[in-house]
Amino acid sequence: MKLALLHVLLPFLLCVALANTGLFDDVAVDLSYAHYAERRVEHLPAFLAMPCNCLVNLAYIAMGLYWLLRRRGGEEAEQSRYMRQVFAFMALLYAPVQWTRLAVLRRAPAVLDQWFTLPIFAWVPIWISVIERQSAKRRAPRAAALEACSLLSYGLALAHERGFELALGCHVGLAVYRAVRVQRAHGDGRTRAYLQLAVLSCAGFVALKLLDHWLARYRLFQRFTGHFWSKVCDVLQFHFSFCFLTELTHGVQRRSAARRE
Repeated sequence: MKLALLHVLLPFLLCVALANTGLFDDVAVDLSYAHYAERRVEHLPAFLAMPCNCLVNLAYIAMGLYWLLRRRGGEEAEQSRYMRQVFAFMALLYAPVQWTRLAVLRRAPAVLDQWFTLPIFAWVPIWISVIERQSAKRRAPRAAALEACSLLSYGLALAHERGFELALGCHVGLAVYRAVRVQRAHGDGRTRAYLQLAVLSCAGFVALKLLDHWLARYRLFQRFTGHFWSKVCDVLQFHFSFCFLTELTHGVQRRSAARRE
C-alpha cells in the first residue's frame, strides 16, 4: 500500500506545484459559481457554498476507502492488489481537489480538477495490460510511459480552448475500447454486466454535466442538479470499473491456476 501511495502522490504533488505557477494561465477554466446550476447558499461557509456539489465528494472518499481496504476471499496476487490500491488512491486524492475548486474558485484547483481526470482514465488500459499478461519486464515501463503521456496530454488545453475535451475524449475512447476487447477475450456474463454499467455511468457523467443548466429549468434538478448527478454517475463509474477489472483479474488468475494443475 505504501508503494501505491508513493506512486500516486509523487506525480500528484508535481502537478500541484506546476498548477500553482503561471504555466496554465491561458487554460480555459470556469472560475465562478455561475458555471453551476446549483444556487449558492450565502450563509454557509465557502466549503459548503453549494452543499450538494460539495458533499458529493464524500462519496468519492467512501468509495476509495472501500476499494483500498477491501479484502477478497482467497489469495490476491501482489500485482492485482497494487493496481487496485493505486486506483483507489486516485479516487481519494481527486475528491479534495474537486472540493477545493468549489470552495476557493481559483485557477490552480480548477486546472487540477481537469488534469487529474486524464491519468485516472489512463489507469484502466494500464490495468487491462496486466490482465492480458504482457511481459512483466515490459509492463512497468509501458505503464509509466502511458501515465506520463496522459499527464502531458493536458498540454492540449494550452494549445486550444477545447484541448482538454479532446484529450479527455481520447482517454475515454481508449479505456472503453480496451475494456470491450479484454471482455471479449477473457470476460463472462458477470464482467459484461459490470462493463455495461460502467459505460452507462460514464455516459451519464458526461451528459448530465453538459445539461446542468438546461435541466435546472425543472424543479427536480434545482437543488440536486445535473452536475450533482453527474458526480454520482462518476462515483458509480469508478465503482463499476473496479468491479469489472478486479473480477476480470481474478477470473484470469483462476483459469491460469487451473491450467497449471
